[in-house]
Amino acid sequence: MSKAKPLPTARETFARNLRRARRLKDVTQEGLALEAGVSRAYLSRVERGTINISFDSAEALAKAIGVSLRDLVDPLQFQGLDES
Repeated sequence: MSKAKPLPTARETFARNLRRARRLKDVTQEGLALEAGVSRAYLSRVERGTINISFDSAEALAKAIGVSLRDLVDPLQFQGLDES
């Protein structure tokens, strides 16, 4: 019997959804970082899920990409979209 795949953490979900939303809108990391007032290196770490971010930073990134913060933490949002 196969084990069920564990649900992603909120940080992993946010990272995946932010990356997918950015790619859907055809925005570079550099462009999003500039619009949100963060560094590109910081954004890269957020998108890889390697750091925890504050609510303020998450909100700034959501506003900059034009997606609600709620959508960025919804595990079902952007589901099935190509990861490449």
